[in-house]
Parts: sequence; C-alpha cells; structure tokens
Amino acid sequence: MRSHCGAQRFAFNWGLAQVTANLAQRNAEASYGLEGDSQTAPMSWSAYDLRERWNTVKAEVAPWWRENSKEAYASGLANLATALTNWKDSQTSRRKGAGVRFPQFKGKRAVLSCRFTTGAFGLVDRDRRHVKLPRIGVVRTHESTRKLARQVAQGNARIRSATITFRAGRWFCSFSVEIARTDPLPARPDTVVGVDLGIKSLAVLSTGERVSNPKHLEIAQRELRRLQRQAMRRCGPDKRTQQKPSQRWRQTQARIAKLHVRVANARRDGLHKLTIRLVRSFGTVVLEDLSVSGMLRNHRLARRIAGIGMAEFRRQMTYKTAWSGVRLHIADRWYPSSKTCSGCGVVKAKLRLSERIYTCENCGLTLDRDLNAARNLAGLAELSSPSCGATRNEPDGNPHQTRLVRAAGIATGRPTHGVGQRRHGNASARDTPQRFLNGQ
Repeated sequence: MRSHCGAQRFAFNWGLAQVTANLAQRNAEASYGLEGDSQTAPMSWSAYDLRERWNTVKAEVAPWWRENSKEAYASGLANLATALTNWKDSQTSRRKGAGVRFPQFKGKRAVLSCRFTTGAFGLVDRDRRHVKLPRIGVVRTHESTRKLARQVAQGNARIRSATITFRAGRWFCSFSVEIARTDPLPARPDTVVGVDLGIKSLAVLSTGERVSNPKHLEIAQRELRRLQRQAMRRCGPDKRTQQKPSQRWRQTQARIAKLHVRVANARRDGLHKLTIRLVRSFGTVVLEDLSVSGMLRNHRLARRIAGIGMAEFRRQMTYKTAWSGVRLHIADRWYPSSKTCSGCGVVKAKLRLSERIYTCENCGLTLDRDLNAARNLAGLAELSSPSCGATRNEPDGNPHQTRLVRAAGIATGRPTHGVGQRRHGNASARDTPQRFLNGQ
C-alpha cells in the first residue's frame, strides 16, 4: 500500500515538473520578445494527455513501474490535472470562492493516499471481512463489510471506486458507492427549527434546547502540550545540518498524530449524531451562512471556533437533508439574526459579543442571545421568497460513472435502474455517492 501511495506521489511530482518547466520556458521566451509560433508550444495538462505522455517515458523515469497498479500513476496524474484546472479557473475568475494557488510538489510527509477506479477491486465473498485491491490482493478489514455487501447483492448499490488512505497508524479503504437510498421521513414534517451555532453551546435550537459543546480539543490540550514538549526535547530533523530525526522523536510524533485523529473522530461522531437527530425530527432546518475562514482571524477565539466544526456541520446537513427530503434553508450572511428582536422585529444598532442576554428596548423582551437568534432563523422559513433572507440549498450529486462490469471473484455489482433517484419529486435524479469506511 505504501508503494502504491508513493507511486501516485511520484507521478504527481513528475507531471508537475513537466508543466512547471513548460510554463517557465514560455515565460522566458516571452521576456525575450518571442511571440506566437516562435514560442515553445504550450503543454496540455488534461488527465488524458498527461497519462499518454507518462506512458511514453515511464520505462526511463520509473523502471520499477510494473511493481504497482497502473491506477496508482493514473490517479496521481488525474489529481494533478484537477489541481491545475482549479488554479487556472481561479486565475480567470471562472471559479468562485477563495483563490487557488499553483500546485506544490508533494513530499514524503504528505498524506498517503491512492485511488482505484478500474481493475479487480471490491468486496470478497468470503466472510464479509475482506476486500480486494488491484496488485495488492486480498486484505482483511477490521470492520465488517456486511452492510455494503447486502446492498450490492440486492442490486441496490454499485461500487464506483476504492481509495486507500493512511492516517495515524491505520490504513482505511473507502468505497464510493452509487446506492438507492430509502431514508425515513422526519417525525414532524410540518415543524421548523432554527439552529444557531456557537462556542459556549455547540448549538441552540429555536425550540429552546441547548446542545452542550463537548470541547474535545480543549480537553486534549493538556496531553497535547506534554507530547509537544517531549518532542522538543528529542532529536528532531534539521534541514540546515541534514540531521535525521531519532526513533524516539518519530514515536512522539506518532502519538501526537493519534491524539489529533482521536479528537477529530470524536468531533465528527458528535456532529453526525446531532445532524441525524435534526433531520429525522424536523421537516425544515434553517442555518446561518457563516464565514468560518473570516471568524478564524480572531486569534483569541480561533482555536475554539476550529474545534467546533461549523463547516463540517453544514456539509453534513446539506447532504442528509437531500437524502431525507427535509428542506434546508441557508440564511443570508448579512442577516442580523442576533441583533433582531424575535418578538417585535426591531433591529439593534449595535450588540457587543460580550452581551449574552438580549434586551429589546421596544417591547421589553429579555432572553438569551443565542435563543433569540435561533428563533429569528426559524422565522425565515415562513418567508415564501428566497430573496427575503433564506435560500434553498440542495447538493448536485456526482453524475460520473466508471466501471460497469463485475470483476471475477468480487462483489462490485452492476448498475441498477433508478440508482440514485430519490423518493421525493422535487429532488435531483443524479447519483449521490456514499462512502463506507473499512479500516485495518
């Protein structure tokens, strides 16, 4: 697995070196006054052209290429093509959002990952605890694959790709699956709930319920500081003297990585439980369009804001509401939910962050600041027009399809009619991938 991940990194760096050299040559020729046909021809960085160029020189630049599956090199070049396209679209203003920088070379400390889209891969019909990967062979999994195997056997799912990743001492195999989902309807489809995310409380609902902030990162700070001080006392790498890190330093770094993964897993698990409960309880959910990157500029609160996972909460709500047929409204970023009185609708001119109790000078309403904001968000769902402060948000899904034929000896399945179509008429008919993680 490490060899395949290293092969993907090698192909990515090779392709990036070719593109960088071509761009540098053209810029140098332009500085000399050369234009048009007198310049070096531009290099195409599409995945197909990069793969074709790689196949002509792979025997020279990588004599060991036969040791790994061809998908390792193809996925690295495909990742490079995507990164270059995103950079180009960002430069020409065709890509919205923050600017994307030019791709950087991947070092040996980069995340180990490799994706397979063709070849013999999938679930092994043995004991529901084995997966098969190209050239790697059959690998036993720690988690059972019975849930996915049943969906594939019934013809409700088809495996599109498999991705192996190494994180904190464990290998994960993630399958991208096209599946016909049958999520239950919400218990109260006619109810509306506004959700106000915060630091003191993870979420405050318009119903009055408060979800406490578990503060996983804050609790782990004591152990994290101890391990980081321990790493500083041990012999680490030094680029100036070319000193290699000691084995004790590597062990401490591995413990730090495991601590971060444990915190991230606990945070993600809590968010999954909260979002599932909201989707299965209410028919309409209203959230704020928060600028998390802008909020992280507040250095006094950046660590606590990052420990909440606001962007992850919205991402989960986006696809879970689409699966269950729940309406998701995103309030406008400039809507003053905290400054507006939920009783009379008067907007305060100024409201400091330290004022946790909202007091309306017009009607005399006094209640918690976060609860007042949650009630204002819930009131937006009653507006009929999106321009009045709320917008409908539905994911587009992923319409791409890959292999269509079942490989011998594995349970990848065939595409079925209606795969990806949801039970609600207002939803998109595109395919929505779902990931199943099986770690060893």
